[in-house]
Amino acid sequence: MRLTLERLDPGRDLALLHAWVTHPRSVFWGMQDASAEQVLDEYVRIAADPHHEALLGRADGAPAFLMERYDPAHSPLAGLPELRAGDVGMHVLVAPTDTPVHGFTGAVMRRVMKACFADPSVRRVVVEPDARNHRIAALNEAVGFVVARHVQLPDKTAALSFCTRAAFHASTLGGAA
Repeated sequence: MRLTLERLDPGRDLALLHAWVTHPRSVFWGMQDASAEQVLDEYVRIAADPHHEALLGRADGAPAFLMERYDPAHSPLAGLPELRAGDVGMHVLVAPTDTPVHGFTGAVMRRVMKACFADPSVRRVVVEPDARNHRIAALNEAVGFVVARHVQLPDKTAALSFCTRAAFHASTLGGAA
């Protein structure tokens, strides 16, 4: 399976994006009740932000996941003492499906992590999932993330976690990269 990434086009991809972020399985994405206009506004804002980007992931050419990459120093994490030069923030959302493929989410996570570490200046990937999201916690652990602590963000209690390049390559999923 070939997984590719391209810059998200909020106008072109709006219907797909709206369906994904408001799906009941995407409850931790934080946009459950968003209208299409609100989703468009958010991704137009991200597209204009020099410290944040949204990417559309495709599996063999078909839209299949969303990746966001951001500078944590210009995010709600700004000011946390754990942040260092060389950190990059990441969010990932695998498209909800009625026909799941075994190992697909792990392959997406590996592809997203490889995209983050493709920049040689990146030393660590930072994530801040909702602390109640046990499915993403298990996936994060499988690629080498370690929870530093819980932090209170405007919309959630987050499990602030970091993954170094070495931890990714030594991890269950990253070692297969």
